[in-house]
Amino acid sequence: MGFFSRLVSGLTKTRDSIASGLDSLFHGFSKIDDDFYEELEEILIMGDLGVDTTMNIIENLQEKVKEEKIKEPAACRQLLIDIIKDQMEVSEDAYAFEDRTSVVLIIGVNGVGKTTTIGKMASQLKARNKKVIMAAADTFRAAAIEQLTEWSRRAGVDIIAHQEGADPAAVVFDACQAAKSRNADILLVDTAGRLHNKKNLMNELGKIRRVIEREFPEAFLETLIVLDSTTGQNAVVQAREFKEVTDVSGIVLTKLDGTAKGGIAIAIQSEMGIPVKYIGVGEQIDDLQKFDPDAFVNALFDRPEDHTEEEAEKELSEESPEEDSQESSDLS
Repeated sequence: MGFFSRLVSGLTKTRDSIASGLDSLFHGFSKIDDDFYEELEEILIMGDLGVDTTMNIIENLQEKVKEEKIKEPAACRQLLIDIIKDQMEVSEDAYAFEDRTSVVLIIGVNGVGKTTTIGKMASQLKARNKKVIMAAADTFRAAAIEQLTEWSRRAGVDIIAHQEGADPAAVVFDACQAAKSRNADILLVDTAGRLHNKKNLMNELGKIRRVIEREFPEAFLETLIVLDSTTGQNAVVQAREFKEVTDVSGIVLTKLDGTAKGGIAIAIQSEMGIPVKYIGVGEQIDDLQKFDPDAFVNALFDRPEDHTEEEAEKELSEESPEEDSQESSDLS
C-alpha cells in the first residue's frame, strides 16, 4: 500500500466527520444563504479546524462566491478545497536543512512521538547517504535515552548520550564536537518535553541553542515541534506554549492514522503561521513523510475514488526521498 493509500485510510475517521457532512451540505441546500454558512461553520469546527481558522475560511469563501457570482451550493465544494489548500502551502526551501550541514532540534511534550520521529528521520536520511548523529539531550527520563539508543542501533547511526540527570547542554556540546570531528551532515537533537514549568524549559532550550550557535556556528539550525494529532486543539495550545519559549521553524504531526481530529493539520498551520513539514500515519519507517498539502486535502475532503493511486504517488515521489527498502524492513 502506497503512502497516499495509507493516508486516505488513516484519515477515514476525520473524513467521515467532515467530508460526509460537506456532501450533505452541498447537496442538501438549494441556495447559498446564512443557514448554509452556519452549517458549514459547524462542520469545520467539529472537524477540529478551530474557530479562527474556520471563520477565515468562511470569509474567504464568501468573498469568492460573491466575486464569481456563484448561486449553487454544490459549486462551492472545489472553492472550499482550494481555499484550504492555499492556507497550507509549504515553501520551496522548507527542507533545505536536509541538504546542508544542519542541527535539527526536536521539541514537544512527552508522549507525542519525538524519539520515534527522530529514529525515522535518521533512517530516512541515512538511506540518502547522509551521515547522521543523534544527541540524547532528554536526560530527564532514562527511558528516553534508552529508546533513542535503540533507534540509533537499528538505524546504524552514532549517538551521543550521557547518564540520566546530566546537563542537556553538556550532551549537546559533546554532540556538536562529535558532529564536527566526524564530518556529520545532520545532528538530530532529542529534548525534554516538560511544560509544567515554562521558565525551566525556556532556560534549558535557550542554553541548548546558545551551545549550538557557539560550538557549531556553521550549521543551519532547524527547530521542529512534534505534536500528537489525536489531541486536537490541545496540539495548538502546546505549539503556542513552545513558540513562546523558542523559535519554531516547522511542525511534525504524528498519529494521524485513526484519529477523527485530522483537521488539526489545517488549524495549526493557519493559526500559528508555522508550516507542517512532516506527517506520520503509522509505525513503519516510511510512515513519516514530507507534508504535501494537495495530497493531504485530497485525502481528507475528496472522495478517494476521485484520485488514482498513480497520480497521488507521483505527487509524493517528487518530494519524498528514496528509502532503503531493506532498512525499512529491519526497522518495522
